[in-house]
Amino acid sequence: MGVTTQITLDELNELFPPYDFKKLIPTTSGIIDTTYIVFTDKSGYILKKYERDISEKIESDKKLLNELKSVGLNVPTCIAESGEWFLYEKLDGVQPKVVKSYHIVALGRFLATLHQHTYKKDCSCKFIDSYEIDKLLKYTKNNFFSHYKKLQFLESSEMQNDGFIHGDIFKDNTVFDGNKIGVFDFIDSGCGSFSFDCAVGLVGFNSPSNFYINLFLNAYNQKAPKKLDKKELLSQIKIASKFYALLRINKYKNTKSAKELMNF
Repeated sequence: MGVTTQITLDELNELFPPYDFKKLIPTTSGIIDTTYIVFTDKSGYILKKYERDISEKIESDKKLLNELKSVGLNVPTCIAESGEWFLYEKLDGVQPKVVKSYHIVALGRFLATLHQHTYKKDCSCKFIDSYEIDKLLKYTKNNFFSHYKKLQFLESSEMQNDGFIHGDIFKDNTVFDGNKIGVFDFIDSGCGSFSFDCAVGLVGFNSPSNFYINLFLNAYNQKAPKKLDKKELLSQIKIASKFYALLRINKYKNTKSAKELMNF
């Protein structure tokens, strides 16, 4: 999230006249798409403008969110659009600051239901392919060679296609209302490995400890379309942590924000 394209409250109300918005708050994290939190007298919403030519992906994302909502998952559906601006539901809750057991249980159950619904789902976009790993590694090799040596194995890593995955469930893509989890930002999702998706969730919650892994597996395997064993999950945690370390090195052009992930 973040803001690239500025919009005023008056301009917003011209785009969406039925809502009579009273407050407009720009988000501060993220560098790709523009995201605001907007409010009427009674409700809050998420306003987005995608700063990329991904019109086909936006339409498939809207359809997917409606499908996931229909099976009971707490995700934000698109409720209105005007020009290049899209208005989404704002999920109730707050982002977790300190991870507790119920967060991990909720994460496991959410991913199990997601994977159950998207198992063997065909899609044109493979999650890992859109990141052009070879180019990211080339930059890292030229600028941070010692880190490249730890990450170069990603070039030969292959991801099986189980179905549609989120692929980026870090804490800042979730909110919790009590023990109910809400997950957003599906726009860069695609087809890939369910075990990788689970590994990203545990890495994203800073929770690859033995206790939390066992807790997660117990919750996930109760409803998952296929069982996930601990050995496979541990292997994918290594891949997921290094994958996101590589993304951060390329995004921030340094290794400061990647160091924590490099140590998983």
